Amino acid sequence: MAKILIIDDEQSIRSTLREILEYENYTIDEAKDGQEGLEKLIADKYDIALCDVKMPKMDGIELLERVQMAGIDTQFIMISAHGTIETAVDATKMGAFDFVPKPPDLNRLLLTVKNALEKSSLVTETKTLKKRLSKKYEMVGESAALKDIIEMMDKVGPTDARVLITGPNGTGKELVAHGVHERSNRAKAPFVEVNCAAIPSELIESELFGHEKGSFTSAIKQRIGKFEQANDGTLFLDEIGDMSLSAQAKVLRALQEHRITRVGGDKDINVNVRVLAATNKDLKKEIAEGRFREDLYHRLGVILIAVPALKDRKEDIPLLVDKFLQDIANEYGNKKKAIEDKAIEELQKYDWSGNIRELRNVTERLIIMAGDVIGAEDVKKYLI
Repeated sequence: MAKILIIDDEQSIRSTLREILEYENYTIDEAKDGQEGLEKLIADKYDIALCDVKMPKMDGIELLERVQMAGIDTQFIMISAHGTIETAVDATKMGAFDFVPKPPDLNRLLLTVKNALEKSSLVTETKTLKKRLSKKYEMVGESAALKDIIEMMDKVGPTDARVLITGPNGTGKELVAHGVHERSNRAKAPFVEVNCAAIPSELIESELFGHEKGSFTSAIKQRIGKFEQANDGTLFLDEIGDMSLSAQAKVLRALQEHRITRVGGDKDINVNVRVLAATNKDLKKEIAEGRFREDLYHRLGVILIAVPALKDRKEDIPLLVDKFLQDIANEYGNKKKAIEDKAIEELQKYDWSGNIRELRNVTERLIIMAGDVIGAEDVKKYLI
């Protein structure tokens, strides 16, 4: 049930608003001035604050500013007498959801409250999704190797330096890329990922740079490429070692000149993109064999981060398994399963050619196939 705080120095207004809103089954609380309103907003969670503009001790505008500085998500609806409507409009420009004039019109008030509640719900949902996304890309472990990587991410994240992430498949290179992006001043801008190995070589240029309508047979409309989609944000080129030489040349130009040209187009388009790249290949070997451009390698590899194989950080397996047990339980809507220490020891004996990805798959298999508690015999039976 939605909770609403009425902040007004006039008892009659508070009583009228309470009567209207309680009839609609909202939970109502009151504050007689801005100072009391601030104390209640800090102490409790409210979906909406109906706030008078002119009040003693602290007016509605100052209260709104203080609440925003405190990071409180309550949606503000300003209540304004005729002489303060202009001020109330200014408050909406500062972040208030809307305003209602005094005396309040019943239909206008209820519609405004309903719309503010919808926005409050969307804000909460967005925060929840961001938390889930952040948890999805969380790097788990206490090994020296992982601590070194996190330290590098902390140092390079706030810069605009390009980063080349290397390591075997399944080690979590994409987690490093997300971590660098989240630590940057581009964190609120797009993070756009391209798996270069999954796109046919004849389509990779269109995928990266876009194309104009009619530029080739299936180009029935204009397409915006990943570089443009990532403008002001981060572009993550995963498995860049699989990119064709012709696409490499265009990526190099984009990095050098900060502009791209769509396939079939003749117009240069300026782009402001931070490029992160990852590969499971030995790019120096690829350069020696003529499959990768040396100049692109040096452009991409301002900072090099090597992600170790799981067999080189086995001390992280207990924490990783614990995370996977919880994550998979959440996905299935079940209680988290327990696992015996002996079972963990068995998992640590294995070399994990598929790295963290394989460990997660095995953990899910054990959750499905084992009993209430996962034991060492379950690991021996279902590991391979």
